Amino acid sequence: MRIGLLAPLLERVPPVKYGGTERVIGWLADELTGLGHDVDLYATADCETKATLVPLAERALWKTDLRDYAPVRMAAFARAFAECEADVMHSHAEWAAYPFIRTSRVPSVTTVHSRTDTAEAAIVHAEFSDVPLVSVSKAQRRQIPSAGWVANVPHGLPVDLYRPRTKRGSYLAFVGRISPEKGVHLAIEVAHRSGLPLVIGGRPPLDVWAYPEAKEDRAYWEEMIQPHLGRDGIEFVGELDDRGKQELLQDALAFLFPIDWPEPFGIVLIEAMACGTPILARPRGSVPEIVVDGVNGYHCEDVGEMTKAIDRIDRIDRAACRRVFDERFTSRRMALDYVRVYSEALARSKQERVLRVAAEEETAAI
Repeated sequence: MRIGLLAPLLERVPPVKYGGTERVIGWLADELTGLGHDVDLYATADCETKATLVPLAERALWKTDLRDYAPVRMAAFARAFAECEADVMHSHAEWAAYPFIRTSRVPSVTTVHSRTDTAEAAIVHAEFSDVPLVSVSKAQRRQIPSAGWVANVPHGLPVDLYRPRTKRGSYLAFVGRISPEKGVHLAIEVAHRSGLPLVIGGRPPLDVWAYPEAKEDRAYWEEMIQPHLGRDGIEFVGELDDRGKQELLQDALAFLFPIDWPEPFGIVLIEAMACGTPILARPRGSVPEIVVDGVNGYHCEDVGEMTKAIDRIDRIDRAACRRVFDERFTSRRMALDYVRVYSEALARSKQERVLRVAAEEETAAI
């Protein structure tokens, strides 16, 4: 099968550090290629991939001097769909590519990576309810149930990317975006109550022009997070690559995930599992689909429950954490799931052509 993968263009594939969507695209492109498929990756020219790279921009758009990415992406997506010769196009650009999908001659599916609980998401998916969508968690669907869902494919990462460690860890870990909904301040409170060190990995908020929530995130960082760093066992190690995350997660007693938003997936959860690290998480969004309470971690509603759960963390078998990853969250499993999605998209397209031809012939006969 010849498969087109369309990246959002904001970041390279794969990113050096931060960039969840682009990491998934990179893993998927490599796995599909390894399965023997011909893969065309429509992305930026600075990408590294086993697929055939079709550059739509010179480099990641956030690294350019452009003040507005939207016009550049619109032109690039139009070109990608016009030139695509694949059997199926798999878009990761979400709503920005919906108008081109609607008029494309190539069967397409779109993976929704972002949150779906906003008014904007409801509006755009009501208009483009005919666009075939793939969710990354069943929780995503509950907010916009009438959208064009055709499959659910959880993320997966390469089986050999992280190594598990069965030895008990000595500190708490947090890895993620530094913003209120990720609950970094709650992780700090858990560390203080438990008397355990906390190591935080993440990228500080960008400058205020970068995205709408940046001003709020910057204030959160400066007022609620920075004052704690370097004091009372709270250590900040900055943004991490895969090697850095491996070292941080494998030696942690537990990974904290005290989110306060409907997390669409949470790749860091399966990264922790791959390292054999138990997870303490608030059961929001996709969390109950990934963290099995009592098996690879515990569901905790608040700081108090999370602190108490640390006392029974040794009941979680670190080898079992890795087994859950191996059974459910590898990139090979993800790629095989998507191959089925592509086959179904091709079958739907064929059926639609048959019905269209029949309708045209019936009209001509009248």
